[in-house]
Amino acid sequence: MSDRIPMTRAGYDKIKADLDQLNTVELPKILERLATARAEGDLSENAEYHGARESQGLMMARINLLRDKLSRAILLDPAQMPKGEVAFGATVRVKDLSFDDEEEFTLVGAGEEDYDTGKILITSPLAQGLVGKKIGDRVEIAVPQGTLRFEILDIRRES
Repeated sequence: MSDRIPMTRAGYDKIKADLDQLNTVELPKILERLATARAEGDLSENAEYHGARESQGLMMARINLLRDKLSRAILLDPAQMPKGEVAFGATVRVKDLSFDDEEEFTLVGAGEEDYDTGKILITSPLAQGLVGKKIGDRVEIAVPQGTLRFEILDIRRES
């Protein structure tokens, strides 16, 4: 897997907004809780202090993860991707050959994934197995749960 993280400008902006929210709103609240708990005296038996420290650690881990994503981002324009084949930004309708039903996936970058609505990361095993395929192609994709078998029915791009 590449160390670059593909994303659109919208995905980048969403992650940046999340990072700004954490840094300017959420982290100061935790630091205030920490200061208040510290002022109560004995820290060894101060549950509020230990809870605030744990929250601070989790928050810093989340902040560092988002910073890392932004530092490795490569901005892509879905409109510039190849036509007629599955690529970044494409919505692909497939027939699941094992269950004989249809599914639809949109291949998106970091910050835009929403698995409930079929928006999957371009870096996921499922998306990587679909990339480059054309309508009518049959594909077998190894995923942690086993092997998925699909036939590509349609590929479209949102305007």
